[in-house]
Amino acid sequence: MANSSIATLITAQHAFFKTGATRSISFRKQQLKRLQQLLRAHEDQLYEAIYADFKKSRFETFTSEFALLQQDLDDALKNTKRWSAKTRVATNIANFPGKSYLQPEPLGVSLVIGAWNYPYLLSLGPVIPAIAAGNTVVLKPSELPEATAMLLQNLVAEYFDPEFFTVVTGGVEVSTTLLEQKFQKIFFTGSPRVGQIVYQAAAKQLTPVTLELGGKSPTFVTKHANLKRTVQRLVWGKFINAGQTCIAPDYVWVEAAIAETFLELLTSQIRSMDYAIENGNYMQIINTDHVDRLLRYLEDATVYFGGQYDRDERFIAPTILTDVTFESRCMQEEIFGPILPVLVYDDLKDALEKTSQLPKPLSCYVFSENTNEQHQITETLSFGGGAINDTIMHISNPELPFGGVGKSGIGAYHGEAGFKAFSHTKSMLKRANWLELPLKYPPYSKRKLRWIKRLLKL
Repeated sequence: MANSSIATLITAQHAFFKTGATRSISFRKQQLKRLQQLLRAHEDQLYEAIYADFKKSRFETFTSEFALLQQDLDDALKNTKRWSAKTRVATNIANFPGKSYLQPEPLGVSLVIGAWNYPYLLSLGPVIPAIAAGNTVVLKPSELPEATAMLLQNLVAEYFDPEFFTVVTGGVEVSTTLLEQKFQKIFFTGSPRVGQIVYQAAAKQLTPVTLELGGKSPTFVTKHANLKRTVQRLVWGKFINAGQTCIAPDYVWVEAAIAETFLELLTSQIRSMDYAIENGNYMQIINTDHVDRLLRYLEDATVYFGGQYDRDERFIAPTILTDVTFESRCMQEEIFGPILPVLVYDDLKDALEKTSQLPKPLSCYVFSENTNEQHQITETLSFGGGAINDTIMHISNPELPFGGVGKSGIGAYHGEAGFKAFSHTKSMLKRANWLELPLKYPPYSKRKLRWIKRLLKL
C-alpha cells in the first residue's frame, strides 16, 4: 500500500471515530459479533491458509488459536457493557457534598501489529478488546505467513468498513509508514528488538503502547515434582507450535538428584507424542532463515535427544540439549523453536541467582509439590506470568492479564485488562450546589486555616 493511501486510511478512521459511532455499546457488540461470524463462516479457509504457511494442523489451529479467540469474543460480548459503565468511588470530606466516579472512554484510532507465530490469535486477539473499548483499528499482520495475512486482509474487507476496521499488509516499509502516522494507541507483539523501534516511534507522538515481547522463560523441576505429570505438561508446552511460542519453556533447570531420571522420562514422553508433520502432531519452522538460526544452537552443546532436521522441509525434530552453560549459544537469546536446553543444579538458590542475571522473562514455570520451593522461585524471580505444575495454560484464563515486565513487555491484555489497555479512565467529581463552606476562598485567615485543619484532621 502506498504511503499516501495509508495516510488517507488513517485520516478516514480519525474522522469516523470523531462521529462518536464507536461509543455506542450496541455498535461495539455488533462489530464483535461480526468478527465472530467471520471466524465461523470461513473456518475452513483459515485452516487451509495457515497450513499453506507452515503446515499447522486443524487440531492445533483450533485449540491454540480459534478456541482462545472465541473465548475472548464471548467474554467481551458478555462484559463490554459492564466494563464501559461508570464506577462510583468514595468522595473525601473536602468535596462534600459531591459524588466521584470513574468513566472509561475509548482512546481513538489504534494500530495493532501482529506476530507470525500465531497469526490469527496474536493479530485478532488484541483487536477484540480494541473494538470492545470503542476504538477503530488498523491491523498489520506479520508478512511472514503470507497466506494467512492475505486471507485476513480479504475477509476483514468483506465484513467491515475500512474506516472502522481494516487490515494493511506488507513488509518493513509498510510498518515504517504506519508508525509515522498519528495513532491514539499502538499494540505490538513481537521481538524485543523490533519492540524498541515501535516504542521509539510511539514516543515521538506520545502515543501509549502495549508491547508483548518475549525472553528466555525458565522452568524449574525439583526433586519434589511429580515427574510423570511434569514431563507430560512440559513436553506439550515446549513443542506445541514447534516451539515457536513466546511463552514456551525456553530452558529447564533440573535438580541434580533427579536429572538422569528426568532426562529419560523426557525423551520417552517426546517419543510417545509421535511428533511428525505428516500426522498433524507437528509443524514447520516459519522459514529457512529461522531453521539456520536454530541449528546454530546445536554447535556448542550436546544433543542428548533429537537433532534431526530437513532444511528444505523446514523441519527440526524436538531436541534436548545437555552440557549447557550460560555462555552457550542457546542461552544468549530466546530460542523460539523446538530445542530445549537442560541445566542441572545442586542448590536452588544458586540457580535462582544465575537466572536473575538474565533479563526478566515473559513466563516462568515451576514443577514441585513443595510449597516452600514454589514460593521461593516465584517470589525471587520477576516475570510476566506463569504457572505452577503446568506450562502455557495461564494464557487460557481471561481473568489473568497477559503481559511482560522489563524487556519482556509493557502492559497487559486479555479480558478486562485488554479493555483497559485500549481505554482511558476519566476521573470525575460531581458537586452539589446546596452547600458551600467559604473556608477555601479569600480573604484567608488564621481562623479559616484552623477550621480546615480540623476538617481534614491534620
